[in-house]
Amino acid sequence: MAGSQNTVEIVSGLGILRQRYDALLCDIWGVVHNGQTPFHEAIAALQTWRASGGLVVLITNAPRPSKLLLPQFDEIGVPLDIYDHLASSGDVTRVELERFRGRPVFHLGPERDQSLLDGMELKKTSLEDAEFILCSGLFDDETETPDDYEALLAQALERQLEMICANPDIVVQRGDRLIYCGGALAEAYEKKGGRATYAGKPHAPIYDHCLDLIAGKSGDASGHIKRERILVVGDGPKTDIKGAIDQGFDSLFIGGGIHSQDCFNPDGGLDQSGMGEVFGSEGSWPTYAMPWLVG
Repeated sequence: MAGSQNTVEIVSGLGILRQRYDALLCDIWGVVHNGQTPFHEAIAALQTWRASGGLVVLITNAPRPSKLLLPQFDEIGVPLDIYDHLASSGDVTRVELERFRGRPVFHLGPERDQSLLDGMELKKTSLEDAEFILCSGLFDDETETPDDYEALLAQALERQLEMICANPDIVVQRGDRLIYCGGALAEAYEKKGGRATYAGKPHAPIYDHCLDLIAGKSGDASGHIKRERILVVGDGPKTDIKGAIDQGFDSLFIGGGIHSQDCFNPDGGLDQSGMGEVFGSEGSWPTYAMPWLVG
């Protein structure tokens, strides 16, 4: 269920929720790490959850196949014993790309996301010759903003190209900064009148994928864990919290992610007024909130 539209229940740790839920759909960026540094208390909380018999599916809007995220985990210092399954927007994007097999595509995004096209029999080409756009992000997210893509998006709109957005996030943490993601470009394209299809959170396909993973791992006689026993954890009101509400899951908002500047009071605790402004503007209220993911 969604939280109250006046206050959100602030919980002190994940452990007090263990009897209410059997599985977590847990975001990564802003919850487990910030793109550069691991959050050790969050890691310990997920390890404890699994040790108690709970399931953890890490769910991310990273626009790459999930298996390719493991080297990054190793580089950042995230151990592999914090999850049972890993689901990425990249996994779901590749399913979506099947309907374009053999057709010319313009890839809008950095070179590191080229793996999305591996083995898909798609013909990478220029925007002028493409039949659709695969958007995984900005070409250079260190220096560019969506404003730099006005001309490109206008040209795509003139040709009425569909955009497949492999990362619906608007921004994500990288160290102590926020950088723009593919969702910011897809949103700008839609505002111009373009058509965008999204693979990741908050849209249904990635949650269906997670439920399939849980059904194969739960060991439950009925082959699944009921939705009311699954908790979504994340720092994104537009993605994690909205996705949970739309799909019928309870949710736990982590304040120390992309909205850390909005949600804390001077004493370092979560501020109900600040959270109210964030969730009120988004129209998506979580069931619970926590400053950082802890056990």
